[in-house]
This record gives sequence, structure tokens and C-alpha cells, in this order.
Amino acid sequence: MTLPARTFTGLLAGFAIRLWAGGDEVVVVYNTDVRPDSRLVAQHYTGKRAVPDRQVIGLSMPRDEGMTRTEFEKRLQEPLLAALEQRGLLTFHDQIVPATDNQPGRVVRLPVAATVRYVALCYGVPVRILEDAKPTGTNKTLLPAQRRAAAVDSELALLPALHQRLPVEGMLRNPFLGTEAMSRLDPKGGLLMVTRLDGPSGSVARNLVDNAMTAETHGLWGRAYFDARGLTKGGYKVGDDWIIAASAAARRHGFETTLNLEPATFGTGCPLPQVALYAGWYDQTPSGPFKQSTVEFMPGAIAYHIFSYSARSIRTADTWVGCLLDRGAAATVGFVTEPYLESTIEVGVWFSRLIESGATFGEATYAALPSLSWQTTVIGDPIYRPFPIRTDSSPTRPPALPESLVPWSRLREINLRLVRGDTPDRVAQSLARAPETRSSALLEQKVGDLCEQAGKLDDAVAAYRRALALRPSDQQRVHLQLGLARLLTALRQSDAAISAYEQFLNQNPKYPDRIDVYRKALLLAREIKNESLIRRYEAEIQYLTPPPPATNAPPPAAKAAAPAKPK
Repeated sequence: MTLPARTFTGLLAGFAIRLWAGGDEVVVVYNTDVRPDSRLVAQHYTGKRAVPDRQVIGLSMPRDEGMTRTEFEKRLQEPLLAALEQRGLLTFHDQIVPATDNQPGRVVRLPVAATVRYVALCYGVPVRILEDAKPTGTNKTLLPAQRRAAAVDSELALLPALHQRLPVEGMLRNPFLGTEAMSRLDPKGGLLMVTRLDGPSGSVARNLVDNAMTAETHGLWGRAYFDARGLTKGGYKVGDDWIIAASAAARRHGFETTLNLEPATFGTGCPLPQVALYAGWYDQTPSGPFKQSTVEFMPGAIAYHIFSYSARSIRTADTWVGCLLDRGAAATVGFVTEPYLESTIEVGVWFSRLIESGATFGEATYAALPSLSWQTTVIGDPIYRPFPIRTDSSPTRPPALPESLVPWSRLREINLRLVRGDTPDRVAQSLARAPETRSSALLEQKVGDLCEQAGKLDDAVAAYRRALALRPSDQQRVHLQLGLARLLTALRQSDAAISAYEQFLNQNPKYPDRIDVYRKALLLAREIKNESLIRRYEAEIQYLTPPPPATNAPPPAAKAAAPAKPK
């Protein structure tokens, strides 16, 4: 659906920015009425990021996640702007705007200097501005584009333009969408990059900066998972295009990348080990491995699920945003109410700016948002820079990389060889000979994957078995065990495949999709005509099959008692 939108042209003056953003570029805002959690999150962040005291602002606000438009204006927007001016963080001058054919000349108060670029809202600051408009005249219903409801973050991002008195209703097209010049994202151009340190609890909010700084110190390592829908036409195809573009950016950077193009999202039993990047859609509530708490997020992980109400609350794990943060993601984006797909974050631009441009989380997000003064809330440390600015095509290995992360750096180098056109067979042989491979479950698994791609299934089985003996993570072990059974099935080694499935079921009694494993094992049992196994697997499948949904149809007895219609 295409919606009309207000237009906005800021003063696009920029200034040279440092290679690394610092705490002196951030204003920290906390809610003095949410004691002590909001203040504790602010103190934790300012201590970690060395934010100057004059840039820490406490305001009295509602304790709920929602606030009225009046509360937003009187208790957050206006007092925050006043504090920024009083403390010399943002400077305005009156400027004359000459008359045009369409409007008379006027005096406008515009920002001309700024020492800060980011705002970090702490746990306890409301998330939503509630719909409180009262239609006037004959129009009794507000059109979607006339809604006054918005995310606090998205509305507050326009704080430098407050004196221009922009209309409150509806969305505002972001003039910075797609920019590659990060210095344009500047209060003098009318924009503050607003994110929040928030989540289901104060401890989750504090962990956001800790995990971000761990990734900045040692690098963001792990796997990338992208869950598209396989759409080839229609208005929703653009969502798939964004996710596919994001997966391409991850692959170009050497991430071990999985792209799902099936209509269904990742299933309940799908293992998601060692996740650094995730983007998917379109389940209404946390689903699959996220629902089961089995997903493994690496420190600094960035995760996002497209759903219109993904952030209707972020202080519960029942929504996508709350769930991703609760599971360990360090940064995400969500929507407090219906944003319409075309106004959600352009995932391809977002991941490209993060991965390939070396942007901060705040910069990448506001360069990828189509709309402001709308429904997007942004959660994460605004100055988190997960990837250093790259000067060549090689991955940057941080100094003093911990021993446990060296295999990840090696894996990225291997994947870049594949991106440049090397063959899976040649890369597999090279990796198998490397001395570090024999002590790494991660690298042995990669040998197996490459052997499978090269059609050498026996070698893939051997590599998977070596990986299983090297203490993989819990979800990596699940992936390897299921993969081993799948490879043995492809090799027509039915007895060995059944044994692999049996071992898996014994070692993973809480695996959420046991019925699928029994179904695969049943096919193999029928292939070898093992009647005992066939009966056992059929009984297990029957036991695990949920009953059909109840209907409102009357019971058979009531039907029989009903009078018959005349012939």
C-alpha cells in the first residue's frame, strides 16, 4: 500500500567525523520515575562509553511503555531540547527563508552547530506515543497516513527540526535514506540518531553495551542466517529482495551464510548455532528456534524479524523485539504499530552499511529507514561499530584475537576464497591439511560442507564425525548429528542412518521436533523392511501427532435426533 507522506528537507551540511564514534557524541536520557533501573542503565552506559556528565539527562516521564502526545511533548521532547540548548550541545540561529511563488518569506529557527549526534534512551523511557487525535469536521476517521501515533525514537529523531513546526500527523520521508556519506546524518541537517538501551529487563539493557563492546574489541564472528519467503512477485516481494540483498552482503564479507527461500520460517527443530546476523519474516510471534530458546547468539549479534507489531512491547519476551533481546541479540529494530512494509527498514541497505561501510549501528539504521516520525523503534548502542572501516577486500583480524576465535577468522578467509571463485574441492583439500583444522569443530564441519558440495559424501561423513568429537556447541552438535544422518541416507547406508537418528534421539530427549526425526527414520526402516522398527516408529509418530482442532459441529447423536427434511 502506498501512502502519502509529508516532505522534509533538512540542512544537509555535514562535518568530518572521527573514524571511531565516542561517548562524547552521545546524549544519554533516563526516566527519573523508573527507579533505580533506568538510572542504573544510564550509569552503566556512561561508565563504559565515557559519556561526559553534562550529556546525561534525567527527566520525569510516565512509567508505562506508552505515553500520550501531550506527555511526549511536555515531559520529553521540549525539556530535552531545552537541556541540549542550555548545555551548548545544540545551537540554533534564526534564519530568513526567502519568499517563493508558493509561500511568503518567513523566519525559521534552524540548528547551526552540534557537538552530539546520538541519543541513547535508557530502559524505562516510554516506547510509544499513543493515538490521541480527534478528527474534526465531517471526517470521522483518520486515514492511516494521518495517524498521530508513533514510536518515541522515530519522533524524537526530528528534535533539531522542532522549531520548524512540522505537521505531527503521518510519516515523514527520510531524506537520508540510502546515503553512503555518514557525515550527513547530523543535527545540523535536522536529524539526531536516536536508539535505546532497553529490553525485557534492566540487566538485558545493560548487556547491550557489554556485548557490543566485546564485538568491537574482538570482532563480530559467527554465522549469518536469512529467512526469506521465496516470493517472486506481488507487493511483498520487496521484503524478500531486501533480505536477499542482506544475505549477499554477509556472503561477500566471508560470513558462513544460510539463506532460506522456503515459504515457511525456520522450523522449531532447525538448529541455529553461533548466530552473528539474522533477518527473517513474517511470523506474528517468536517462532521456531527462537521460541524454544535454543538459538545461540554470539556477542554483538544483530537480529531482526519483519512483523508490523514486533515492538508493541519490548519489556516482555513475548514479542519479536523482546524475544531477540532476551535471547542475547545486541541490536535490533521493531515497530510499535503497523508501519506498512514500504516504511520498514530496508534490510539490504542496513546490513550493507554495517558490514561493508563500517558504519555505527545508529548511522546504518538511519541510512536505511524510509520514514521518520513513524513507527520504528531502534534498540542497541548507537555508537556500536561491529565492523571496522575497511580499506581493502580482506577481513580485518583484530589484534590479540582470543584463541577460541582464531578458527572464525580462518573460516572467513576460506569463505572469501569461495567468493572469489575458488572451487569447494580445492578449498576443502587446503582446509583439511591445515593444522588448526584438526582441533576445531567449526573448521572440520566446514570441511564436511565443502566435501558435500564437491559430491564427496564419504569424506563429508568422515569430517562430520571428526567435528562431533571436538566438543561443538550444543546447537552445532544438533546440526552435525542431523547432517550426519542425512548424509548417510544419501549414501544409501540405511542401517547407519537409522543408528545415527537413534543416537540423536537418545542424546537430545528435549529436541522439539522429534516427530520429524521419527518420520525420516520410518522411511529408512521401511526401506530395509525392519518390521519391529516400523511398528515402534509408527507408534511414536501417532503418540506425538497432535489431535485435530476442535470444531463447533454438533456430536453425532444430536445430528441423528434432528428432524429430517421432507423429500
